[in-house]
Amino acid sequence: MSLAVLYSRALTGMDAPEVVVEVHLANGLPSFTIVGLPEAEVKESKDRVRAALQTAQFEFPARRITVNLAPADLPKESGRYDLPIALGILAASGQIPSDSLSRYEFAGELALTGELRPIRGALAMTYKSYKSGRAFVLPVDSAAEAALVSDAVIYPARSLLEVCSHLCGRTALVQMDAATEQTKVSYADFGEVKGQSGPKRALEIAAAGGHSVIMSGPPGAGKSMLASRFAGILPSMTEEEALESAALQSLNGSYKLENWKRRPFRSPHHTASGVALVGGGGIPRPGEISLAHRGVLFLDELPEFDRKVLEVLREPLESGQITISRAARQADFPAQFQLVAAMNPCPCGYLGHYNNKCRCTPDQVTRYKAKISGPLLDRIDLHIEVSALKEDELTNANTAESSDSIRARVEQARETQLQRQGKANFMLGTTEIEQYCQPDNAGLTLLKTAIAKLNLSARAYHRILKVARTIADLNHAANIQPAHIAEAIQYRRHGL
Repeated sequence: MSLAVLYSRALTGMDAPEVVVEVHLANGLPSFTIVGLPEAEVKESKDRVRAALQTAQFEFPARRITVNLAPADLPKESGRYDLPIALGILAASGQIPSDSLSRYEFAGELALTGELRPIRGALAMTYKSYKSGRAFVLPVDSAAEAALVSDAVIYPARSLLEVCSHLCGRTALVQMDAATEQTKVSYADFGEVKGQSGPKRALEIAAAGGHSVIMSGPPGAGKSMLASRFAGILPSMTEEEALESAALQSLNGSYKLENWKRRPFRSPHHTASGVALVGGGGIPRPGEISLAHRGVLFLDELPEFDRKVLEVLREPLESGQITISRAARQADFPAQFQLVAAMNPCPCGYLGHYNNKCRCTPDQVTRYKAKISGPLLDRIDLHIEVSALKEDELTNANTAESSDSIRARVEQARETQLQRQGKANFMLGTTEIEQYCQPDNAGLTLLKTAIAKLNLSARAYHRILKVARTIADLNHAANIQPAHIAEAIQYRRHGL
């Protein structure tokens, strides 16, 4: 047979479209051509495949070899096509049988020795492709993460020879067992944070409803310490959430199995660019906001970020996704993250400190706070002031509540939201807010007064209602009461 057809997968954002690998051998001067919009890494596979076949003692046919990667208008990148191309050459030249090739999909980069090297995006490919009904043959180092998709059939292989032996019916590859779920995910504990009962209460509300938070306070007050423990009080990840998060990290080749069902925590440096945050590149890849999907994006020293960089957060904070458009490509990535930001109250950091250390002028303070735009602040639900701890608070024995007990209340409130409306409070639309978040007459009067005195926008009005709904859920209240509205308004006063 001079023609062989195999199946593999490409990566386009979170999608993994099917790629048909067609290998044809014809008479004529020996040549090796790959068509179908191959990138440089795919073109270089010719030399890797030739060396791997010869090292494994196969005959490399001295014929005119044409490899077509279909569809022709889909760009192909990375070395994942090495394995299907090599198998296609062997099948087309009759060195291995081709009758069972249609039952599998193949992906793997070949070393010159014929061994299979791990590939980027194995979990993302499997996550989108397991419904095809075919088994997936992958390198051993990539198969473990792909097996996290419970219904997928994964065959790990160490070398090209092992795959060929399996296809010839000699030594079968052993199917990868489904990844076992780890017993418990551990996080840094909130109980280690002394004092700060007010900020802890606000972070509990944020975790229960999925709201964004900004903390302001002097250096050393505990802002970063609180933020680093925030993921530990979020509700436990579901199977679907864990797969989405892991698939995104797999696209960058950064996923580790020990992080299964662990909420991601991303903390980019303030020198990060806009592309680093939202993603991009010639071949679009996820940025920090997508790698924080279903987890926490912590931006420390918020005013030190470039203003244009911060502005790119405005759309994903509203929509929960990001679309990266380039001249020839477009990719959609989910970006449903919880923003936790921290900043100092002034350039020196000590405005409002109990020791009166601050020597900043009002004009300096105004310019410092103006580095963060009003529209971005308007999209952040809770504005928290984190005060410096006094001597007796620091030296007293710590009796703070643990993350486990806080998370129990958060999960109960989140379950209430799912039963009532099928989603977390932060995802409620305008119609749903009118249905589920309407306060009584006293609460409505209080809210009208706040709108007038604080010059609240329509967005701030809706966000106050959603935060009040979360506070009511934590208090096991069926209806929003004036006290819930008052507490929600309190979290909008700072920074407006």
